[in-house]
Amino acid sequence: MYGGLLAVLAAMLLEAGPGWSSSPPPTHLKEHAITIDATKLVPASWWQVPGVTPSIWASDPESLDAPKTSERRELQLKPGKYKFISFTFDFPFTVQLDGTLEFAKSLDQCIDGRGTQTLIVRCKRMYPHGGERDNYYDQQP
Repeated sequence: MYGGLLAVLAAMLLEAGPGWSSSPPPTHLKEHAITIDATKLVPASWWQVPGVTPSIWASDPESLDAPKTSERRELQLKPGKYKFISFTFDFPFTVQLDGTLEFAKSLDQCIDGRGTQTLIVRCKRMYPHGGERDNYYDQQP
């Protein structure tokens, strides 16, 4: 009895073909290479994407494993909503099903990369008055 069942299962597996076990994941589970580039932020600091990178809230900056703003970092992200967090501001962004980035248009003065796979952070601070940059802080030593 079991011999016949095993033969049927073996035939089903052979019929499925070699691609059966390595079929691509569903679109909503596929990871995409997303680059975070915060290298324009001076002085250098740390940032995080909660649940993906180490926290920036560790007590000892010398042993902090979070990404530094002085380096570009590639993250493997599934489609969904995320948040970029630095010590001076944070903002939400979305990885679309096709692996491209989306974020609020009000961030356009400080964030680039909509429709691409590279998120470029250009400002240290965002302000509630329409997202305008305050160049005063950017020019201070």
